[in-house]
Amino acid sequence: MMLQIKNMECNCCIRVVEDELTKLGLHCKTVELGRAEIKETITEVNLKLIDTTLRNTGLELMCDSKAFLVERVKKIIHKLIYLSDGLPKQNISDYICKQVNHAYPYLSFLFSSTVGVNIEKYIIAEKVERIKELLVYNKLSLNEIAFKLNYSSVAHLSNQFKKVTGMTPTFYRQLGNSGIHKLK
Repeated sequence: MMLQIKNMECNCCIRVVEDELTKLGLHCKTVELGRAEIKETITEVNLKLIDTTLRNTGLELMCDSKAFLVERVKKIIHKLIYLSDGLPKQNISDYICKQVNHAYPYLSFLFSSTVGVNIEKYIIAEKVERIKELLVYNKLSLNEIAFKLNYSSVAHLSNQFKKVTGMTPTFYRQLGNSGIHKLK
């Protein structure tokens, strides 16, 4: 049986789901961002128990196709920003629409009403979080980070970063190198 799981955003979430399902006596075939396939057939009572268990970890089961679509969009954005060597040169919104086979106005409305921010602002927030990681844990220059995340220039990256965090990337990197990088 395939379970669709909301709020899975990293490998830690995958391990949490595997651990929690194992504690419930279930056997996982596969667990990846947004879903887990288990060998057993699940009763309605067990489904509620799984949902309660996952909610205690900040995750939850999805039964709604609209919520599933929003999670797919978030997963695509996450993969683009964190797991690829560079963002596609085409418009990210067009790329997302092709991946989920829905028109952008529908996705935008659904995403905004579900998440509370539009897709563009969500992408910017995710990119800024990735920039923070790259600044603190990586040896890439600002130029290389800008290229990797498909910014038109270092100035564009710096302006967007400062709007979101209130500080320049260089200052943030200095904070990180001094051991004070827990700023959000």
